[in-house]
Amino acid sequence: QVQLVESGGGLVQPGGSLRLSCAASGFTFSIYTMSWYRQAPGKDRELVADIGSIGRSTNYADSVKGRFTISRDNAKNTVYLQMNSLKPEDTAVYYCKADRVRGGIRYDYWGQGTQVTVSS
Repeated sequence: QVQLVESGGGLVQPGGSLRLSCAASGFTFSIYTMSWYRQAPGKDRELVADIGSIGRSTNYADSVKGRFTISRDNAKNTVYLQMNSLKPEDTAVYYCKADRVRGGIRYDYWGQGTQVTVSS
């Protein structure tokens, strides 16, 4: 049974930091690209960051570059999102996603999400 379980969300003041974790099980984590998405109220879900299967390649949305860092530990089947210098506009539900294409077929899995609220 595939599971992606996010944790680490919460309420933080502007300028603060949070570290999100996403623990994976039920699939071969180390061969999947992992991503963090977010969805704010009334807005579409957007890609925040992604990381290749062995962690060498990363990609960030312009809005979070220099503030957020994505990383992964394949031994622990976990992907992280370190979020620094948080802004109110970072408020959203954050989701992790596992993604792989094989033989022209896309395999993707989503977590349930964790709420991040940035407010004073």
